[in-house]
This record gives sequence, structure tokens and C-alpha cells, in this order.
Amino acid sequence: MVSTKTVSGERFHVLYRLTGDEATAYARATDICLEQTVELPDDLVPNGLVRDHVVGRVETFEPLAPGYFQSTISFAVETVGRDLPQLLNVLFGNVSIKPGIRIERLVLPDSWLCTFQGPRFGRAGLRARLGIARRPLLCTPLKPMGLAADQLGQLAFHFALGGIDIIKDDHGLADQHFAPFRERVASCAQAVARANHETGEQCIYMPNITGPADEILGRALFAKEHGAGGLLIAPGLTGLDTMRRLADDDRIALPIMSHPAFQGSFVTNPHGGVSHYTLFGQLARLAGADASIFPNFGGRFSFSRDECLGIADGTAAPMGTIKPIFPTPAGGMRLARAREMIEIYGHQVILLIGGDLYRHGADLVTTGRKFREQVEHVMESYAGDAHE
Repeated sequence: MVSTKTVSGERFHVLYRLTGDEATAYARATDICLEQTVELPDDLVPNGLVRDHVVGRVETFEPLAPGYFQSTISFAVETVGRDLPQLLNVLFGNVSIKPGIRIERLVLPDSWLCTFQGPRFGRAGLRARLGIARRPLLCTPLKPMGLAADQLGQLAFHFALGGIDIIKDDHGLADQHFAPFRERVASCAQAVARANHETGEQCIYMPNITGPADEILGRALFAKEHGAGGLLIAPGLTGLDTMRRLADDDRIALPIMSHPAFQGSFVTNPHGGVSHYTLFGQLARLAGADASIFPNFGGRFSFSRDECLGIADGTAAPMGTIKPIFPTPAGGMRLARAREMIEIYGHQVILLIGGDLYRHGADLVTTGRKFREQVEHVMESYAGDAHE
């Protein structure tokens, strides 16, 4: 007989949004309790430890809006052990295949969170790395796909001279024949180093290391060895725990920017999936990202203002010792919206503008300086910050 001493009694909580009438929604809540733990019908669940501790519990259930209910369900911390994939499995494993269930937010105990490093740098560490005390950080991608490695390096050189803080690969740059990964990384890292030597700035280059599972670590180590100042990865393609492994590796010790490629379907269905707050805020932090890219409202994607503000909240909400990270709104942003974005997100934000910088002409040095001057001008009169 299994002793109850094998469980601590500590539980974590998940807020789910459920669709349907009251009976249907409540049935979904009770189904989550079983499906996400023992995966047995209730009448087959053994009494004792399994029924009393392992099975999930409906802690709250209440109406949210017509046709919507919200339910807080708790799970024993022992069901997830100490690894991120199993946490994801318990949160949303089998029930991700069922309709009408959406994760809204997680409440994880400090005793469990403390076993995770989370972001190595976070907001304060990345600011220290770049030597920027308060203003928003400026970022731009190298594009388009199809340019040669030396052409991308030249773009990086000009952007760095223009005062951009973070120059990252566009997420479509991988290991294509027109700009092989190693050649591109060496070219762009050297270009940024040359610009920093001229300007005295601390601009960093973040290559995209997303790729085959057996090559990702090697790419990260190569990037570090050849002068990259950070890494870009798409955890929707590689897995969140792959990003976590890179963040934890002392041989790499570089800031990481998370790209949302392949994660959109998790958040765009209002009746299922995972909330913007949880996916791009809480889970990105738990998996070690120092900055989380997401499509800003009013660009070429469909995220709303409230959804984007939810992400910003998720990047900073208390999570034990897990550091706050930078929200990084992107996706068709323009220089003309810099003031608006600062007013909405405050100074704890990375402003990622791509195509619009190229649209302003071939003189990228001047365009970069215009971007920076515009942000600095806004900050001179800016007195508040909604996301400290």
C-alpha cells in the first residue's frame, strides 16, 4: 500500500476558461481533473493516495459571461515532478485535444519555482549587458531571406552604427545555402564588433539557432565562440524545454529572445488553447527567455490591445525567483508608433521594428539614429511606467 507520505500536500493551481452551458462546463472541469492525471473514469480511481491527492481538484467554478465559465483546478506538485515537459503535460496534455478548454493563467508555488533558473538575465541583466539604464531597448531584424552572409553583415554593421541595441536574425534565416549559419554568424558578429569599436556602444547580435534538435546546442556554442551577444530561438518549433536547456547552460550564458513562430494556434482560438498571458509571458519566462517577441496590435496580425497588455503583464507578474523579462511587440511596427508603444508598455519594453526601417531608405545608419532619437525624445517627457 502506498503511503500518503509520498506527497507533500502542496498543490499548484491552473485557471481554465470553459465554454458551454453550466452543466457542460462543469463536466469539462471534472474531466480535466481525471484526464490530466490518472486518465481513468471516476469509478475506477483507487481510494487513498490516488483519489485524495493525485486526481486534480475543482477548487472554484463560476460564471464568467454567457456561455463561459472559469474554474480553478489544483494539482499535486508531485504530478509534475521537477521538469517542464511534464508540467505542460499536466496543464494541457490530453485535454488540448478536446474543445472548449482554455488555460488562462498559472499559479505555481515558490517551492517548485525555485528549482528552475528561468531567464539568466531578465530585464535588469539585459540592461546591464547593454549599458542602458532606463529607456526602451531598440531591436531590428536582418532581412530578407536570400541575402548572402556578407550582405547581412553589412546591414548589421550599419544598424549598429546607427545606435540599434539588439540586431537579430530574421526568424526565417536558418542554414540555407545563400547564407549558411556559420558564415552568417561570423560575418554579422564581426560587423557588430567593428561598429561597437567605432561607437563605444554595446550593441549585440542575436543569431537564429532554431534548427534540427541534434544541431541546436552546437549552433549556440558556435555563436558564443564567434562573438554573438545573444540567441534567437523559436520554442514552438524546437520545444520550450530546449530553450530552457540553453538558458541553463553555463557554457553559453547568453541572453535569449523567444520568437512566436508556430505558437499562434495556441492562442488565436478564443474557445481553446492557452492565453497570451500564459504562453508568451509565464511559460516563456519559465523556459528561460529574457525577451518574448509577440505580434503587437495594429500591425499585420490579429492580436488585440488587451491581449498584448496581457502578455506584458505575464512577463512581469510575480513568479517566485523567476526574473521579469522584456515584452517585445513586433509584426509590422512603424517608427511613427514608437510614442504610442512607450505610452502603452512603459519603458520596460523592447521595440522591434523591421520593415519600416528599410522603407525609410538605404541609409540605415541615419534611419537607426532617427529611431533612437525619437525614442529618447519621448523618454525626455515620459513620467510614468505601467510595467515596472
